Amino acid sequence: MSEASGAAAVTDPEELVERFRATMGRLAGGVTVVAVRSGSSDLAMTATAVASVSLRPPMVLFCVYSDARLREVLDEVETWAISLVDAGALVPAERLAMPGRPAVGQLLGVPHHRGPLSGAALLDGAQGWLECRTAWIKTAGDHDVVVGEVLDATLGPAGGGALVHYLGRFRGLT
Repeated sequence: MSEASGAAAVTDPEELVERFRATMGRLAGGVTVVAVRSGSSDLAMTATAVASVSLRPPMVLFCVYSDARLREVLDEVETWAISLVDAGALVPAERLAMPGRPAVGQLLGVPHHRGPLSGAALLDGAQGWLECRTAWIKTAGDHDVVVGEVLDATLGPAGGGALVHYLGRFRGLT
């Protein structure tokens, strides 16, 4: 037993997964929606594993389940968009985080507009938007890490507050 942590080493892989999930749940993460346009279809998902990678050139990354529909489409299209979700857009963020949601009509009733460079949906309820082109995709366990070059970054209206993911729930910060 380590004096620093007060815990014994975990030998059961599933116990480690649960402890890892609980521990990482204490790391507050910004809530975003990643969207891609494929033909006449939109796919979107809520993502909290998003990070700035580089300023020169501007690059960002997000993580997606390897077997997600949106991930499959990334092999066919090179551009996508990220909306930095505003606290007022809790309902669409929760809906787009639900596993097993229908592939068709994911953005019905969600106010959005099209990115001029990506054609992807940009949620109107956002603090800002990024339009990106995929630079590379690498497998990391049950997720894939997608790194993209930022083609454009646009600020949204200020004042609504951020939406964050903390302790397994979405929470508004104002």
